[in-house]
Amino acid sequence: MMSAVRSLFVAVALLIVIGSGANAQAPLKLRVAGIPIDVGALSYYADQEGFFKKHGLDVDVITGQNGAAVAAAVAGGSLDIGDGNTTSVALAHQGGIPFVFIAPSGAYTSKAPTSALLVLKTSPIKSAKDLAGKVIGIAGLKSLGEVAARAWLEKNGVPSDSAKYLELTYSQMGPGLESGRIDAALAEEPAVATLLDSNARVLARPYDILAPEFLEGGYFATSDFVRAHPDVIKQFADAMAETAIWANAHHAETAAILNQVSKTTLSPNVVRISYPPRVTPALIQPLLDASAKYGLLKSTYPASEIIAPGVGP
Repeated sequence: MMSAVRSLFVAVALLIVIGSGANAQAPLKLRVAGIPIDVGALSYYADQEGFFKKHGLDVDVITGQNGAAVAAAVAGGSLDIGDGNTTSVALAHQGGIPFVFIAPSGAYTSKAPTSALLVLKTSPIKSAKDLAGKVIGIAGLKSLGEVAARAWLEKNGVPSDSAKYLELTYSQMGPGLESGRIDAALAEEPAVATLLDSNARVLARPYDILAPEFLEGGYFATSDFVRAHPDVIKQFADAMAETAIWANAHHAETAAILNQVSKTTLSPNVVRISYPPRVTPALIQPLLDASAKYGLLKSTYPASEIIAPGVGP
C-alpha cells in the first residue's frame, strides 16, 4: 500500500514538473542589429565570444543596412535593439519616437582619434576657409558628421552653411574625392586608414571640437520594450559592458571578427575605436548641445532622458 502511495506521489510530481515546463515561457530571442564597422561591431564580438550566452541571452545579431533602416526596424518592432548614431537617436527621441540607449557602442577620444576630415593629397584645400562653397561628404545628413563639420568650420571662422553636405557611404568617399563629386570627406575608421593608404591626407580632426571624449553611438530600444523586459535589458547592458572591456584589450581578436563580418581587411594603420563599458549622460551631453547649436535639434535637453533606467555604472 505504502509503495503504491509513493508511486502515486512520484507520478503527480512528474506531472507537475512536466506541466510547469510546458507552461513556462521560452527565453526571449533578442533581435539585435549590428553595423559591420569598428564603432558598431560590439554586438558581433559579444555574440562570437560568448558574452551574450554567459549572461543568459539568446541573441540573433542581424547586420543593419544603414542607420535609418535600423531605426525604422526598431520603431516598427521587427528589431528589438539597434545600433545607432547618438545624434540621430537624440533627434528621433525629440521628434516623439521613444528611443532610449541601453549600452554604448563606440566612443571618440582625441587621444586616439578615429575620425578625420580628408582631402586628396593633390587638393589645393589647406584650411577651413578653402571649403567655403565646397562639398563635404558625410555618412549621414543631420547626424554626427554634419554636426562635427559645422562645428569645425565655425570654430575656424567659416559660416557652417557656406559648405554643402552630401550623404555618402564610406565606400563611396574615395571615388567621390577622385571624381571631384566631393571636395572633402569626413570619415570614420576603418575608412580613414583606407583613404590614407590610397590618395588622401588629413585636413583636420573636427570631432575634437565637440569634446575630448563622447559617445558616437549606442544600442537603443523603445521605451515600451525596455519597460516590458527590464531583466533582459539589464542582462544585455551587463553583457555589453563585459564585451567592451574585453574588446579594448583584444584588438587582434576583434580585428579578425570585424574582417569576417565586414568582408574586408582592416589596414594595419587603422586606429581602433574605444568602447566605454556603460552609457552615461556625460558621454552624450556634448553631442546634444552641439546638435542644438547647429540646428539639428530644436533645443538641447538632459542626456538622462535618452538613457534607459538601470543600465548606467
